[in-house]
Amino acid sequence: MTTALNTAAPGCPVDHDQLTRFPFDADGTALPPQIAQLLAHEPVKKVRTIAGAEAWLVSSYPLCRQVLDDDRYSLAETSAPGAPRQYALTIPPEVVNNMGNITGAGLRKAVMKALNPKSPGLEDWLYERARHLADRLMAAGAPSDLRYDFTVPYSTALHTYILGIPEADSGKLYDSLHIAFMNSPREIPAAAMNWDRDIAHMVRRLNDPETGGLLGELAALRDDPDYAHLTDEMLATVGVTMFGAGVISVMGFLTMAIVSLIQHPELKARLVADPSLIPAAVDELLRINLSIADGLPRIATETMVLGDVEIQKGELVLVLVEAANHDPQEFEDPHTVRLDRPNANAHLSFGGGGHYCPATALGKRHAQIAIEVLLDRMPGLDLAVPIEQLVWRTGFMKRIPERLPVLW
Repeated sequence: MTTALNTAAPGCPVDHDQLTRFPFDADGTALPPQIAQLLAHEPVKKVRTIAGAEAWLVSSYPLCRQVLDDDRYSLAETSAPGAPRQYALTIPPEVVNNMGNITGAGLRKAVMKALNPKSPGLEDWLYERARHLADRLMAAGAPSDLRYDFTVPYSTALHTYILGIPEADSGKLYDSLHIAFMNSPREIPAAAMNWDRDIAHMVRRLNDPETGGLLGELAALRDDPDYAHLTDEMLATVGVTMFGAGVISVMGFLTMAIVSLIQHPELKARLVADPSLIPAAVDELLRINLSIADGLPRIATETMVLGDVEIQKGELVLVLVEAANHDPQEFEDPHTVRLDRPNANAHLSFGGGGHYCPATALGKRHAQIAIEVLLDRMPGLDLAVPIEQLVWRTGFMKRIPERLPVLW
């Protein structure tokens, strides 16, 4: 007779049913094998989350699109007391629907202006920064960790530039993200400590006359009677969340895009030979990228039918972007990178509906310039270790290799 061992960590909920556990594998080198089954047979499937809650995992493209476009599937309600969760919150509940909060406070215009890649001087700055980091890499010599020596500093520097704060601030702010983007079954004490520290830091920057950029614009609004409702903490929250969500998204995608390029040497060779193809390649790299390790969460605010399933009011629904982006009903030959794909922008990597990512254009340009510079400086860019030796971060909302050792 054998005895089943309880291998759950202390304090973690234990599954006594047969529900599939979600999220899937943290390895970012291949699409999780469960996705083919989901797309073919179970486009809406009940799963068990890290937090122990039941949720509906949605995988087909049309049903994912339906959820994202329907306001009755609410992002704001995912932070409500007692709501079923993917994992414990690492930010205050009121910050979850941050873009909605920004719009409600009358700050959307200032934020969208700051995120415009056509802002005067921004593209030139991105090129200069990318070339500086690439040249520093090459001067140090191979092998090098492309994540820590390029994608992280390139992404954090962009966000300090946009916010108008010193680049030296990025170290502590970035350190917080290792905890802020954990997916844990229970609360993380360090997350609240980091949040309070980072908010206090942004408040100090708001009160620093040397602060420019977006944070400087927000600070100036305090003198406008129309913005008398704004507090320093509300304005600081814009800075902290923009840095956190922005850095982790663009750094995660760029790192994974480079992994994908290395996995597709024929594509890399085409881009080296003809850099004008890079924008089209970035759209495809966005579609196939596996950096979004969790599901985009929504709470049903009323009972609705989704596909063949009746979703009850109050239930958690998770949009599985990586499945939708590989749905053969929407993307012909989805596992092939095609630079002539007619619906190249239809992918859901920036979300959709009312919560479509406001930094879409900036995120694309950030990646395009980085890839252009790297392939110009390092046309032989390749992994310095076998790809199966990459170590993937676990317990995290993004798929990301801990290190990305490269040569050229």
